[in-house]
Amino acid sequence: MSLRSTIICLLGAGLLVGGCDRQDSGAEQANAATATNGTANAANVAVAATPAPGAPKEGEKVLVDTIGTLDRSHKGEKAPGVPFQAPGGATTSIADFAGKPVLLNLWATWCGPCVTEMPTLDAVAGRMTVVAVSQDLEGAAKVTPFFARTGVKNLKPYLDPNVALSTAYQVSLPTSILYDSSGKEVWRMTGGMDWTSETAKQLLAEAA
Repeated sequence: MSLRSTIICLLGAGLLVGGCDRQDSGAEQANAATATNGTANAANVAVAATPAPGAPKEGEKVLVDTIGTLDRSHKGEKAPGVPFQAPGGATTSIADFAGKPVLLNLWATWCGPCVTEMPTLDAVAGRMTVVAVSQDLEGAAKVTPFFARTGVKNLKPYLDPNVALSTAYQVSLPTSILYDSSGKEVWRMTGGMDWTSETAKQLLAEAA
C-alpha cells in the first residue's frame, strides 16, 4: 500500500471515532463521527468481546448494541435547576420532573449520532418520560420541521437555544442522563445508542 493510501485510510478511521461537539459560532456542523450500526457494532465487539455479566461498569463500552460510553461518576447527584423551554414556550427544568424517572437527552439536528438514535429514543418515549432538549441555536425554526420530517411521535420539542444544558453539564452531543423518581442521577451515556436494545432496557430499569 502506498504512503498516500495509508494516510487516507488512517484519516477515514479517525472520522468514525467520537460524538458531536457543540455548535461553533452558530454555524451548523455536520457530525464527522457518524458511523453505520455495523461499523459501531464491530468496534464494540473489539472493545468488549467477552462482556462481564451483570450491570455495565463505568466507562466501558458494554455490549455490541451500545456505541456510547457509560458514566456512573455522578450517581446520586440532584438534577440541576438549569432552565430550558418547554413545548408551548413555558420555562421548565429537569428538577420539575421529580416524582417519576426521566431520561434527559441533549441533541441537535446537526449531530449525526443524535439523528441516528432518534427513532429508538422516540420508541422509549412511548413508555417513559423522555425529555429531549435540542441544543440548536435556531430553536423551533430547526426542531419543528425536523420532527415533522422524521415522523417523531412521542418526543416533544424542548428547546435550549442558549445551550445552557450542554454548557452546564460540559458534555458533547448526544448525551443522555437518567434520573430516578427522586430527581437524582443514575448514570449518563455519552454517544449514540440503540434505546430499544436489551442493554438499554436493563440500564433504564435502574431508575424504576
